[in-house]
Amino acid sequence: MAIIYVTDKEYQADVKISLVSQEYKADLLFYEEDHDYQEKGDNLWYFTNKEYKSTIKIYWVDQEYKADIKVFKVNQEYKAEWKKSNPWISRLE
Repeated sequence: MAIIYVTDKEYQADVKISLVSQEYKADLLFYEEDHDYQEKGDNLWYFTNKEYKSTIKIYWVDQEYKADIKVFKVNQEYKAEWKKSNPWISRLE
């Protein structure tokens, strides 16, 4: 599980992410967990407001072309998966 901290400054982020509205456009389908102590698994994200607890810092961008990764949020854990190869796979799992 990736513990995600969302920064409001682009230069502080490890990776820039764009949330896409259609699943087929995404590099990654992710599922958001309610708690950081839940079972660890691939492509499960927990959003924290404490930077020191995070495993990665992201910055949301509005335009897809500015993103390192395009993501789509799924509503069921088993659907979370990488759709395309990406160098950030190991940091976001």
